[in-house]
Amino acid sequence: MGVKLFMLIVVLGAACQAQAQDAKVPYLSMAPLDQYLMADRNAEIVLARSAAPEAISRDAEVLVLGRHGYETAVKGKNGFACVVERSWMLAFDDPEFWNPNVRLPLCLNPPAARSHLPLTFKWEELALAGSSKTQIFDGIKAAFDKKELPLPEPGAMCYMMSKQQNFGRIYGNADPHLMFWFPQTDDMNWGAGLPASPVYVHQNSPDPITTFVISASKWSDGTAAPAD
Repeated sequence: MGVKLFMLIVVLGAACQAQAQDAKVPYLSMAPLDQYLMADRNAEIVLARSAAPEAISRDAEVLVLGRHGYETAVKGKNGFACVVERSWMLAFDDPEFWNPNVRLPLCLNPPAARSHLPLTFKWEELALAGSSKTQIFDGIKAAFDKKELPLPEPGAMCYMMSKQQNFGRIYGNADPHLMFWFPQTDDMNWGAGLPASPVYVHQNSPDPITTFVISASKWSDGTAAPAD
């Protein structure tokens, strides 16, 4: 019994170590497209709408990712747009950049639907064309330099409050939060990133955009989110 117990501990320890190492291994290239697509179109619609409270998302336009890009699955009535972004919308240095399991439901308000969705579409266009990470970086930078992509409109923001959001192996579903987009600005105007500040900030090249993130206390279905 002692030998068997010892062997079990060794095996479990090796498995845990392998899992920990696997969580740190980056996805080096894009997986086959089918792994990024959701087989059930209705499931993607439901997931996209779960980004925001039902009072907002029920009348929003809903887009789903197809083999040739995002398609409008449901026409909207309130100017909002809900979409499930994929891993290539993460920061370029994120080891999950090509993780096909990443699902990022967003529900964008009208200013963001007009000024952020073009960026989402551009990233998706480059990724589906088989571009490398470097080519995507250069393509996004060139599009902004040539003013082919708009800067965020005043008031552009989105809801990310889905219980089913998946940022990958390290962060999982993170927490419910709101994101606010601005043309690149001084994050100290918001006190972002300071100790005990509830405001986080992302400045991800090559986008000339500042993203402020504020955690919410509830998921989109109204249930309380776990405290940190």
